[in-house]
Amino acid sequence: MRVDPNVSLVYSTDKGRITETEAPVAVPHGDGIVRIHRDSKGRKGKGVSVISGLGLAADELKALAQKLKKQCGCGGTVKDFTIEVQTDNREQLKTLLEKQGYKVKLAGG
Repeated sequence: MRVDPNVSLVYSTDKGRITETEAPVAVPHGDGIVRIHRDSKGRKGKGVSVISGLGLAADELKALAQKLKKQCGCGGTVKDFTIEVQTDNREQLKTLLEKQGYKVKLAGG
């Protein structure tokens, strides 16, 4: 029975510290094809390669992203079940993912 969604109960005198539980996020399952596309929107012209359609849990995505970043020698992050790698070399990412048994397509131009 909240009136304002920006205000939440942090402490109550009759129960003590209140913790709100978040609903678990379901892993999106794709069609079995991993897609790599280049994106530069909102990054001041700097391009990143976005890898989507992996169908992995959050901790597995982080481990895979770390491995890809080390092998490419660049930075990156995991956002919304996609991996963003700060490189334009999509061919290298494609070969690295194919070595791990993924079916990969280069999407976009």
